[in-house]
Amino acid sequence: MEGQFQTLFDNLKIEMQKQNEELKQSVTKNILDKMEEKLIPIVEENKNLKVRVEKLEKEIEYLKKGGRENNIIVFGLDEKETSTIELLREFKENLKNDLNINMEDYEINKIYRLGKKNRESNKPRPVLCSFINNWKKMEIIKNKKHLKKIHVSEDYSKEVLEKRKTLQADLAEERKKGNIAYLRYDKLIIKETNDNSQEKRKRESSASPSDYNNQPKKQLTLSTTKTNRTNAFDMMRSSSLSNISTTKKQ
Repeated sequence: MEGQFQTLFDNLKIEMQKQNEELKQSVTKNILDKMEEKLIPIVEENKNLKVRVEKLEKEIEYLKKGGRENNIIVFGLDEKETSTIELLREFKENLKNDLNINMEDYEINKIYRLGKKNRESNKPRPVLCSFINNWKKMEIIKNKKHLKKIHVSEDYSKEVLEKRKTLQADLAEERKKGNIAYLRYDKLIIKETNDNSQEKRKRESSASPSDYNNQPKKQLTLSTTKTNRTNAFDMMRSSSLSNISTTKKQ
């Protein structure tokens, strides 16, 4: 009797554990469903916010780029000026002497040294020069290879400079392959060279003169053969006509 009670108790215990587990799973599922239901609009809102942030970052980058569009950075300009007017005069003299470009004061919006002056170093600080229009700046950039004492470059942000620095290895690799490669802002532009046209020119130039000399001979042979065939046909035709004429007279 005692054994039956023990078996019944064990069965009840197992059943209660099973029901507790089912109840636990049901409660957990309901809670998760409710949480998911509440999280759906939050997740959607986060997606929209992410899109808006990315759009704003692009707009900010565009504005930063536009603000630097008319700027150049000048390196190697002797730091001996005592005023902005003297700095401007020195810069204009370099443009006139090396590039033969006459720069008027009103064409420059602002010009100043970048960074703090280091008294222990004789290296001149770079100069930022901002023009009132872009075409004057581009005229200097296009002819910068002719500059002798100074060097100029575009005014890039730190992020763009870092990216351009990381692209230098890829730039050198593409140029080793013989491709035309250069950096445009923060992107590497690659233009593959067309070797097929070069190979074609090589094949045409490597053809022997005898090949060209033989071509008229072949044409002459063909022409002679056609002439002979035509003459034979004419002879047969004239012979046939003469026979017919003789027959009629008889």
